[in-house]
This record gives sequence, C-alpha cells and structure tokens, in this order.
Amino acid sequence: MNTEPTFSRRLTSTYRRLLCAMSAVCLFNAGSPALADAVTLPDMLIGVTQGFLEFTVEDYLATSQTQGRYEIEVNQLDPRLRMPMCDKELTATLESPARPLGRVTVKVRCDGASPWTVFVPAQVRLFRDIVTTTRPLKRTGIIEPQDVTLRERDISLINQGFLTSVDQAIGQKLTRPMVADQVITLVHLEQAEVIRKGDQVVITARSGTLSVRMPGEALSNGGMSEQIRVKNLNSQRVIKAQVTAPGQVEVSM
Repeated sequence: MNTEPTFSRRLTSTYRRLLCAMSAVCLFNAGSPALADAVTLPDMLIGVTQGFLEFTVEDYLATSQTQGRYEIEVNQLDPRLRMPMCDKELTATLESPARPLGRVTVKVRCDGASPWTVFVPAQVRLFRDIVTTTRPLKRTGIIEPQDVTLRERDISLINQGFLTSVDQAIGQKLTRPMVADQVITLVHLEQAEVIRKGDQVVITARSGTLSVRMPGEALSNGGMSEQIRVKNLNSQRVIKAQVTAPGQVEVSM
C-alpha cells in the first residue's frame, strides 16, 4: 500500500479546513489584520498534529498487524502562540519516540517564505485485550486456567512484553507474587519444571515412524521443550533429551 499520498491528503485536508475557519474570522472580525498578515493559531497546529497521529497510528497498526483501538490526546498549546501564516503546506514528523505510542512529540514545520518549527506534545493510548490475573497469586505458583483472563488495557504504559493469550501463561511458574487484576508480563514468568533431578523418566528414541522406549533417570531439572541430561538405565550412557511431558523425554536416533 502506498501510504505517502494518503498522508499528504490528510494533512492538506486538515490544514485547509482550519485555514478556512481562520480566514472567516479574519474577514468578519472588525479590526482584524489583512489575510496576508494572518497567523497560524494553536488550534491549527493541534489539528495538524491530530491528523498526522491518526494516520501514523493506523499505519503502525496495519504494518505491525496489531489489533486494538487507540485514543489520541494532543496537549493544549499556549493560546498566545502566534506563528506567521505558512504559504506552503505544513509538514509533520514524529520527533520521538520511534513508535507512535505513549507520550509522543510531533514536529510541525513550515518551509515557506517565513519558516518556523513547533514541537507539539501528545499522548497516544493503544488498548488491547491482554492477560491479567483474576485473583492474588503466590510466588513460584503454577498458573491454572482459572487464575487468568483477558482484559482490555492501555499497552502504551507497559514497557515489558505482555501476553495476548491465556495459553501463554497457563502452566508457567510465577517469579513474584501478584495481586488481582494485575497485568502478567514475561518478567513475571518462567518455565515450570515438569521433571526434577532424580526423577525416573521414559526415554523415547525416534527415527521416522520407528520409536524405541527405555528407562532413564533425570540428571537435571527441566520444563516443557527444554533439553536436560538423562542417564539411560539400560546402557548407563548419559544423553541429552528434550522434555515432552511429565516423566517423558525424547531423543532423535
């Protein structure tokens, strides 16, 4: 999708609507300066910033294939701010941060005969359904299905990785205690150990459709899909195998 023309149209449309409104004030307000002496009012800068951020956020969501709804709040500017009317289209760019989420700053610039630049602060909130707790949970506890649910939250306020499916949390071990209705992020979780050192396990060796089973002993702890050291009790050899279930490990032949 070619986004540049759409971006240009949005800015131009906003600019023209505000310009017409301001021109009407200048024409019908007695004692107003001539149109040539008109200025760019704060409301025009806010409108340009709003239109630019709407386009930028929509483009970010489409490009990153992110689902969610957003809200944009442009900060009020000093009502005494007066910039010369620009004889060219105003341009807007995202000054910071790299993603158009959270607290952002938009640089609105005039490249006309009397150039100027204004930095406009704003807040972009992005709401998504993410995993939260349903009740207080203890540290080292294993998350059960009834412990978590999806709730809508503003993810622009979350710095660490959040979860969008309860399946990502169920069966994981908590690294710290949590209160009810708290957002679960990756820093709160670690792989739960389903095999402990000294456990008797079944080693399955696979090659295509052929599989052989033999008894073994775990020499280290391990969670699902992790590689652990296992002793083959038939041959007494120590091998590395992947945990596939409690008491089950697998190797390739």
